[in-house]
Amino acid sequence: MMLERLLATPVSKVSALLFAAVLIAAVGAPWLSPYDATDLAAFDIADANLPPAWFPDGSGAHLLGTDDQGRDLFSAILSGTRLSLAIGVTAALLSLVLGVSAGLVAGYAGGVVDAVLMRLCDVMLAFPTLLAALLVDGVLRTVLGESAGEGTLYAVLLIAMTVTGWVPYARTVRGLARTKRSADFVSAAKLSGVSEGRILLRHVLPNVMGPVFVLGTLNLSSAVMTEATLSFLGVGVPPTTPSLGTLIRIGNDFLFSGEWWIALFPSAVLAATVFSVNFLGDRLRDVLNPVLKG
Repeated sequence: MMLERLLATPVSKVSALLFAAVLIAAVGAPWLSPYDATDLAAFDIADANLPPAWFPDGSGAHLLGTDDQGRDLFSAILSGTRLSLAIGVTAALLSLVLGVSAGLVAGYAGGVVDAVLMRLCDVMLAFPTLLAALLVDGVLRTVLGESAGEGTLYAVLLIAMTVTGWVPYARTVRGLARTKRSADFVSAAKLSGVSEGRILLRHVLPNVMGPVFVLGTLNLSSAVMTEATLSFLGVGVPPTTPSLGTLIRIGNDFLFSGEWWIALFPSAVLAATVFSVNFLGDRLRDVLNPVLKG
């Protein structure tokens, strides 16, 4: 079975356990969190910068300590993991749908359509992912103004992250679709009177999805890291909303004053998420590689 082969190595097993732990923390955050990390009125400034519970000055009520606002860090990390993973998964899915659609059309249609879409990909590749996301985020926020609601800001963030995220999918699928359009099963479908759209969806698409799954895992880790970076820079989620990026940004201000835990624990969760997804993606690539199947 594919799952057995995917988890055949010690690294893949550890990665799967790490990602499962992150996923459980994200999904179960509302029930696992001892405090509401989004309720500003519940913070007690008198509890600010408390160390983890196992330190002499720590409090048993705050397992991983508190941040500069007195917010329980364990609850904030659970809530932040949930938000960062939700944004990352959404951005990765949007990139996948947009990129696969563009790649299918470009590869199957060819001609002017192919040339235009691939030149657009080249233009997007000329900009580093983070720079393009910052540019789009800044322009959209300027256009929308200060009156933009929280939901609008999340939409802006997703658009900024999707701007370059679709390009790897489009280029990969385009190359595969070009080889499949001349395959015998496609020619047979055309002779049978099957429509072009049905050929794309029923015959070409299933045969190009293997590499897309691998790209999806890698794009997920990249999306989570991009969201964390944008939030760290102050242009991601609203500053008062806990995400892994905002928590690391807050902790960064206290690294040299001794409150290291505020940055360390969110950073560890972010690293575990990115590394586990990347390792699983690499393993999935090996499993789906026909040269290595033997």
